[in-house]
Amino acid sequence: MGLVELGKHTGLSPALLSKIERGRMFPTLPTLLRVALVFGVDLEYFFAGAREKPVAAVVRKKERLRFPEKPGKGPSAYHFESLDFHATERRLNAYYVEFDAVAEDRLQRHEHRGGEFIYALTGTLSVHVGGDEHVLNAGDSMYFDPSVPHAYRRAGTRPSTAIIVT
Repeated sequence: MGLVELGKHTGLSPALLSKIERGRMFPTLPTLLRVALVFGVDLEYFFAGAREKPVAAVVRKKERLRFPEKPGKGPSAYHFESLDFHATERRLNAYYVEFDAVAEDRLQRHEHRGGEFIYALTGTLSVHVGGDEHVLNAGDSMYFDPSVPHAYRRAGTRPSTAIIVT
């Protein structure tokens, strides 16, 4: 993955990522966590002696960090927390997501490889995949091909939360 693509996934500038890559700058832990989330590894992955795979990895609610969809780029359609960041070299990523009310024309569509599964916990969620809109209510779930441009937003006035697995 190139620096520009990594920047799109992390919200960090390619220039900053280049400085980190060349050892001209040392990242803060939140910056390093953004990179770790993209590659599906724990923060320990970046430190010597941490390559042993644990049999189980528990993430306590108080340990989770909350991130906006796109840092510093105006209103965000959602905020997410990684549910599995302690697991090293994982094959999937799980997130707890809180969706905000955002106008449909302000949605930031994104795409990535693999598969994506959403389980709506509360409220009503609008999922845009390609040219289609799918409305999920609490208890509904959905699987789709995330290589198609997609976006999410809260539908209605009640808080909307979901678990997303990629």
